[in-house]
Amino acid sequence: MDHAVRTDTDAEAGIGTIVLNRPKQRNPLSTSVMQEVTAALRELSADTAVRAVVIAADGPVFSAGHDLSEMVDRTLDEERAIFDVCVEMMETVQQIPQPVIAAVQGPAIAAGCQLAASCDLVVASENAVFGTPGVRIGLFCSTPMVALSRSVGRKRAMQMLLTGETIDAHTAADWGLVNLVVAADDLDAQVRALIAKIVGASPLTLQIGKQAFYRQIDLPQDGAYTAMAETMATNAVTCDAQEGMAAFLEKRTPVWRGK
Repeated sequence: MDHAVRTDTDAEAGIGTIVLNRPKQRNPLSTSVMQEVTAALRELSADTAVRAVVIAADGPVFSAGHDLSEMVDRTLDEERAIFDVCVEMMETVQQIPQPVIAAVQGPAIAAGCQLAASCDLVVASENAVFGTPGVRIGLFCSTPMVALSRSVGRKRAMQMLLTGETIDAHTAADWGLVNLVVAADDLDAQVRALIAKIVGASPLTLQIGKQAFYRQIDLPQDGAYTAMAETMATNAVTCDAQEGMAAFLEKRTPVWRGK
């Protein structure tokens, strides 16, 4: 029996991949799927061979969002439980030490758009579209709004949220939701090429930097500088920073030791 979520590891390339695997159902983010994704993220995060994590999907659709069949005739507490699971998954994407890259091959809708926006980087096929159409069914995309508005800014986020219209991959890139738009048959290769540019860095430094980015992004400027000055000072005394600076001065390749 096929699993709703499949996990693959390429230790040689340092890549762990989480694949949404319900293409006939448009890869819905049911409660069980979200729990599986969260568990897979945590499992991969503990694997020292995994330097980056890719979230991808089988079939023509990345994800159509929440499984609405779970959300009809439910109590308030039951609805809360669904969104608690959703928030946990989105936050785990940003909490694990490795960079997480969304490989979006098709429509990423509602919570599917939220999942892509929550990733550290997004590479999209030219076939991808992004949208938050909950307003059309009486359920405003309030949790997707959190990730979306932090990627594309207020006016553009409100346009997507209020109209429910989708935007194509090139527009998503122009608006800041997507890093790269590539040909459909080149998606996997371009994701790997992007990861190859990242994984040469110290794993410890990447972890420090990723955590620092999300910690400072919504702080006022003075608070951000205070927090990041301390972060950079503590980063500077780590073994890998000392090794990297010494290697630069000595014109040699650094040897990373930090985890």
